[in-house]
Amino acid sequence: MVDSTQIRLAADIGGTFTDVVLQTPQGRLTRKVLTTPAAPEEGVMSGIGLVIEDAGLRFPDVTVFVHGTTLATNAIIERRGARTALIGTQGFRDILEIGTESRFNQYDLMLQKPNPLVPRDLRFTVPERMDARGTVQLPLDEAAVLALVPQLRDAGVESIAVAFLHAYANPAHERRVQALLQEALPDITISISSDVCPEIREYERTSTTVANAYVQPLMAGYLGRLREALDARGFEGALYLVTSGGGLTALETARQFPVRLVESGPAGGAIFAAQCAERLAENRVLSFDMGGTTAKVCLIEDGEPASSRFFEVDRTARFMKGSGLPLRIPVIEMVEIGAGGGSIAHLDAMKRVVVGPESASSVPGPACYGLGGKRPAVTDADVMLGLVRPENFAGGSIQLQPDRSAEALLADIGTPLGLSAEMSAHAVYEIVCENMASAARVHAAERGAVIGDHTMIAFGGAAPLHAARVAEKLGIQRLVIPSNAGVGSAVGFLAAPVSFELVRSFPMRLDDSFSSTEVSALLDDMTQAAHGMVQDDARTETLHTRRAAFMRYVGQGHEIIVTLPDGVLSSDHLSALRDAFETEYARQFARVIPHAAVEILNWSVSVSTTPRKYPPFEATPALHDAVSADIRKLFDGATGTHVALPVYERTDMGPGSRVSGPALIAEKETTTYVSSRYTAHLDGSGNIILDMKDAV
Repeated sequence: MVDSTQIRLAADIGGTFTDVVLQTPQGRLTRKVLTTPAAPEEGVMSGIGLVIEDAGLRFPDVTVFVHGTTLATNAIIERRGARTALIGTQGFRDILEIGTESRFNQYDLMLQKPNPLVPRDLRFTVPERMDARGTVQLPLDEAAVLALVPQLRDAGVESIAVAFLHAYANPAHERRVQALLQEALPDITISISSDVCPEIREYERTSTTVANAYVQPLMAGYLGRLREALDARGFEGALYLVTSGGGLTALETARQFPVRLVESGPAGGAIFAAQCAERLAENRVLSFDMGGTTAKVCLIEDGEPASSRFFEVDRTARFMKGSGLPLRIPVIEMVEIGAGGGSIAHLDAMKRVVVGPESASSVPGPACYGLGGKRPAVTDADVMLGLVRPENFAGGSIQLQPDRSAEALLADIGTPLGLSAEMSAHAVYEIVCENMASAARVHAAERGAVIGDHTMIAFGGAAPLHAARVAEKLGIQRLVIPSNAGVGSAVGFLAAPVSFELVRSFPMRLDDSFSSTEVSALLDDMTQAAHGMVQDDARTETLHTRRAAFMRYVGQGHEIIVTLPDGVLSSDHLSALRDAFETEYARQFARVIPHAAVEILNWSVSVSTTPRKYPPFEATPALHDAVSADIRKLFDGATGTHVALPVYERTDMGPGSRVSGPALIAEKETTTYVSSRYTAHLDGSGNIILDMKDAV
C-alpha cells in the first residue's frame, strides 16, 4: 500500500509543458508551466516552487522527488548532443552506416536513413580482436590507442564511445582503452559497449553506446544543475529518475547510462494508464497520451504495458521499423508520433493539410500564446473551434489570443485553399485525430490485437480534447479520462518501482551442450550486479528478482522472452523451458516447429522493489443529470455552422453526474470534449467515463 505519511513530488519535462505533481497526506496538487528549453531546470524549479507554495510547505518537507524528461530524446532528434568520437575494432569503422544492410522500404530508390550521430571523420579504429567466445585473437595495440589522444583533443571531442567486436563476451580490451583515455583525457566522458549494452548484434550495440555517449555530457550537466538547485533550496529527500522501462534509478546511474532515459516521460504515462486499468478492473486497454509535442499509444494487457528490449529514435519514416537509430534498452513498447498541441499544421506540395511532426514547442509556442509564434498549431485549431477557453488555459497561467490563431490558420491553410479560419481549424483537427487513430491501428496490428475490444484511457494536456474523436474512428465503445489527466505522466512517476535490468549475451543451446555451471555463474554475477545498482536506493524496501531468457529456434533472427525459474538452472529444467518457449511461440505465431533445436541468446536479470498498489476506484452511484455552468459556441465542420455547447465544471460535478454529448467538461489542467456519439458520467472516484450511445 502507499505510504500516506510521505510527501512525494514528481516532475515531467515535456517538449511544451513541464508538469509537476505533489502528493501529500491531505491530497494531490498539480501545476503546469511552460518548459524552458535553454535551461530546463528553471522550469522544473519554478513549477515545484509554485506547487509547494500552494500546499503551504517547504522544500525540506519533501521526502521523495521523482523526475522524468524527454531531454535525451530531443537532443538526439535535434542533434544537440556532444561532439562525439567512436573507437572501434580495426576494419569496422563504418558499422554505423552499414548497419544490418537492410532496407526499411525495399522499393524506395530515394531511401533516407537517419544521419549517424558520429560523422566519419570522428570514427577511429585500433588493432584488436576477440572471437565470439571472448578469446583474444589479436591483443590490443595500446600504442595505437594513445596515438589517438592528440587527434581527439585537436578535434574538440567532448565524449567518446568505445565499441569493439565481441566485447559482450570479453570486455577486457574496452576496459583498458577506457582506463588509458580517462588518464590522458580526464575531462572527456567515455562510454564502453560492454557496460552500456553487453549484447550480441554489432550494429545495435554500437548505436546504443554512441547514443549514450552523445547525450551523456548534456544529461550530466543538466542533472548536476538540478541537483545543485534542489540542494540550494534545502531539499534533503531521495531523488530518482524514471527510465524508459518504467522503473526508477538513482542520479548517478542516470548519469552513467542516460540512454536509458530516452522515453522516461512516455513511460510514466504508460505506468499511469496501467495503474488506472488495474483500479478499473479493465484487462484490455489502449493508453492514449497526447501532450504538447507528441502523442503516444500503448497497449496494456492484464494490467501490464507491452515491453521490449528494442527502440528506435529519430525515424525518417514515421511508421516504418528500421528507419530510425536502434537502441537496445529496456523500454515500454509504444508508438509515438509528432501529434501534440504544439504540432504545426501546413500544406504540402499537393496542398494537402499536414500536421506535424514539427512542433512549435514552448518557444515560441502556438500562435495563440502570443509569444511570437506565427504558424498554426493544433492548439490554435482547438481554440478556433471553440473547444478551449482562452482565459483559463493551463490553469490560467497562459491567456490565449484567438485572433492570432485565426490569422495563422488563414495565412498557412485557409487563404491558399479558400477556406475560413474555422473550416481550416476543422481540417487540422480531423487530420491530427486521424494520424493518432492510424498510429493506434498500426500498433494494434503489430501486437495482433483487436483495437475495438479495448477501453481507451486518455491523458495528457491535449488528449481529452481529441480522445472522443479518435475513439470514434477506432470504434472504441468506452473511454476513460482519469483525475489529473492533464499531468498523467507525472502522476505515473509516483507509482514506479526502483528497478534495474541487466541483459548479457551468452549463447547456449537446450541440448547436451547446455552447461549448468556456466549459466549459474553468469546469472549469479548478473544478479549481484543488478542488486548493486538498486539496493542503496531501495533503502528498506524488499527487492524482487526476475530472471528471463531470450530464446529462439536456432537460425532465427529474433527471440522470445521466457521467464526462468528461481534457483539453480540445471538440465532438469530444459524440457520445461522448451515447453514454455513453444507455448509463447505458438501464442504469437499460431504454430511451432517440431523437433527444431532451441537456443538461448541473451539472459536477463531484473531487480526491483514492489510496485506501489492502489485500491480499486469507487463504484458509480446513481446517475443524475449535471447542471451546465456556461454555454460556448462550437464550430461543427460537418454542417459548417456554430452550435451551442454546454460547458460543465469538473469540480462542480459530483459522483454520478451525467452529461450527454456534445459537451465540454472543463478543469484546471485540461478540457474534455464529449462528442455527440458519447454520454459521460463521473464514477465514484471522479473519473470521467464516456460510453458510446449506441452501446448504452
